Amino acid sequence: MTKIPGRTQSGGLFRRDLLKLSGVALGAGAAAPILGRSRPARAATEITFASAKFFGKETIAQLVDAYNASQDKVHVTYRELPPPSASTEVHQALVQQLARRNGAPDVFTQDIIWIAEFAAAGWSLPLDEHVDASEIGAYFPGLVAGCKWQGKLVALPWFVDSGMLYYRRDLLEAAGTKVPETWPELVETAQKITAAGQARLGFLWQGKQAEVLVCDLVSFTGSNGGAILDADGRTVRIADPAAVEAVQFMHDTIATHKISPPDLLSWDEEPSRRPFTAGQAVFLRNWSYVYGISQDASESSVVGKVGVAPLPHFPGKSSAASLGGYQYGVNASSKNQEAAVDFVRWMSSPETQLRFALQLGLAPTRQAVFDHPDLAKAQPFMAQLKPVFLGATPRPVTPKYPQVSLVLQSEISKALSSGDVKGALESAKARIDTIVGV
Repeated sequence: MTKIPGRTQSGGLFRRDLLKLSGVALGAGAAAPILGRSRPARAATEITFASAKFFGKETIAQLVDAYNASQDKVHVTYRELPPPSASTEVHQALVQQLARRNGAPDVFTQDIIWIAEFAAAGWSLPLDEHVDASEIGAYFPGLVAGCKWQGKLVALPWFVDSGMLYYRRDLLEAAGTKVPETWPELVETAQKITAAGQARLGFLWQGKQAEVLVCDLVSFTGSNGGAILDADGRTVRIADPAAVEAVQFMHDTIATHKISPPDLLSWDEEPSRRPFTAGQAVFLRNWSYVYGISQDASESSVVGKVGVAPLPHFPGKSSAASLGGYQYGVNASSKNQEAAVDFVRWMSSPETQLRFALQLGLAPTRQAVFDHPDLAKAQPFMAQLKPVFLGATPRPVTPKYPQVSLVLQSEISKALSSGDVKGALESAKARIDTIVGV
């Protein structure tokens, strides 16, 4: 494992991180004080860090300043990229910079769906020799899988998001029913409550021909033990029986069970969120951002009535939720790799992850951070998401992901609108075979 002068490491974690997570007070300002952009008194190794912009009580620039103030061996210059809502621009900026292979930026943040692409291009430094197995075991397993390419760890986790099930606690309590753990239970509960006139809509998700449809597909298929691609990135499984059954269920929520409205086929996140926070639906599949809106009386009529749980699964299977979030990468062309790795490990440490959670609302990727009392106190909703993220599943891991995603969006949309599920998935398999084949 790489060691940087001036650092004390123990078991893959910085010693101060272990102490702080073991009970020493750790509040919003527990990291080193923010001292602005002043340079260290001694000459330091200079590296650059490019990241998408995120909003919160603190900025990423302030976190970078905290790292610079915590030691005198490395100095990081922060280069701000657009926010994730402009993901195309963020992706293009990183591709242009990394393709130059001049070492800049030394460290970058990336959407999890870009990891395989950047690694296959030779832009990402493998990190296995810098991070030991015990430290990797501290992260959510699905996230670690998404940070690997061809068996090598090529990214280090930063923050996580995934699909989850929102439900109306008051409606389930009135109906005398529990939170559904399987899809048949969800159908039964949604039908019962809507038939009684307690809600107009049963279950909302996102059927628009867009990236979010692929996210929903990953969840439904994974919850039946299926997959789109095997771990090798080449074996296409989208037409396997498990996937066919899962997509058939997606279709049937609209056409047969009638718990989802036909309009859903044109909905992405926000159109599906609005009826739920307006009090018109029993269940909603969406991302973590919805909870804050649901508790805002100016935008929601269900304040205090919303619960969250892992997405249901098919009988005998396990919950699966499409994985989202941004992760850290180290430029393989960096001329200061040891310094870059030191900075990344500090940014992904328990202490810094807790600070990101408290100050920017970004969910930790280390399981233990969810158990910290400061998180439960300041972010009670986030603290209860640990079971949700344990089932997080990455989208297909392949450097050809953009092409694969476009095929899936097209063919799944056809399956949902036409009802010819098997035919659409066979077409998807043939097209994806051509894309990812040797």
